[in-house]
Amino acid sequence: MMLPKAVQPLLEFAVVLRRHGFAVSPDQDIAFIEAVGVLGPRDIWDIRRAAVALFAIPKEREPEFDALFRAVFFGQTIAAEAVSESEEVDALEPTGETVEVERGDEQSEVGLEATAAERLGERRLSHAGDEAALAAFANAARDGLPTRRSYRRTPAAKGDALDLRRTLRRAVRQDGEIFRLSVSRRKRRQRKVLLLVDVSGSMKDRTDDLMRFAHALAHAAGRFEAYTLGTRLTRITRALATSDRSEALRKVEQAVADIDGGTRIGDALQAFLAVPRYAGFARGAVVIVLSDGLERGNPDAMVDATRRLSRMAWRLDWLTPLAADPQFEPKTAALSAARPYLDSLSDGSDLGSICQHVLNLSRAA
Repeated sequence: MMLPKAVQPLLEFAVVLRRHGFAVSPDQDIAFIEAVGVLGPRDIWDIRRAAVALFAIPKEREPEFDALFRAVFFGQTIAAEAVSESEEVDALEPTGETVEVERGDEQSEVGLEATAAERLGERRLSHAGDEAALAAFANAARDGLPTRRSYRRTPAAKGDALDLRRTLRRAVRQDGEIFRLSVSRRKRRQRKVLLLVDVSGSMKDRTDDLMRFAHALAHAAGRFEAYTLGTRLTRITRALATSDRSEALRKVEQAVADIDGGTRIGDALQAFLAVPRYAGFARGAVVIVLSDGLERGNPDAMVDATRRLSRMAWRLDWLTPLAADPQFEPKTAALSAARPYLDSLSDGSDLGSICQHVLNLSRAA
């Protein structure tokens, strides 16, 4: 099938970025095209701004990004990049210096090895874990997640408004006599649930459990969206929709290229907010962030994104494995500054704590 001419440069640009070491997934290709369509760009620089936000381009690589942008959209030439045969991946830290990150490095621990370096790779996610906690959560969550009042109404024994239609129908059956007034109340429907999961290296020991929890929540919530945060934003809603957990996690493995990599939560959240279709889902939703909050990018980006999310969401809960201690206080500049915009900063150290917190949200309401 031939693609429209207007779409071809956008796809070509994503391919060029990948060839030059930028972390751009196929899912982001589609989202980029959709974002440009929604924005209805007035000039070429609107496309550039959409690409920077959606692909979470780090500040230190923007000159390289701009050169590639001009090469694709203006036809300017750039020097070809040499292809390396090395098994190591060059990544840029926020300082602007180049560091080498080995794919096989397995020494990161929660709270100790947070980094902004981009490391692309793939690893197997375990689909076996605390089955008892997940089974109990799945059963309770179907009716235990927060709800809101719908605009639709339903008949009720004790309602707050007269149901004139049902009252008149009953009167017709009773030869015009009205013996009892029918009343109705507004229906309740489950709130939207937005799950944001940190898959950076500092969360490595928790990633398997968090993905199993995400799969359980995806099948308990009526309207659900899930994204991973690392050095980029990746939508995993479609992958989690598969009922078989092992198959769903296999699809997540294929979709998430920055797993166990660097930590740029602020850039990933800004990319989420830059796409109207994504940000619109957050309005009135329960937003749950599973992250240690060890931001290595620009703290201001994370704080600003948290503030904007809190204004749109019904509530914003941040669950961190570092909060197992009841006296926990955030030490990083980003999470400390974002604290006032959170409805809750709670324990996310294990599946049981996470499941219990989510089930308690209805009571909190």
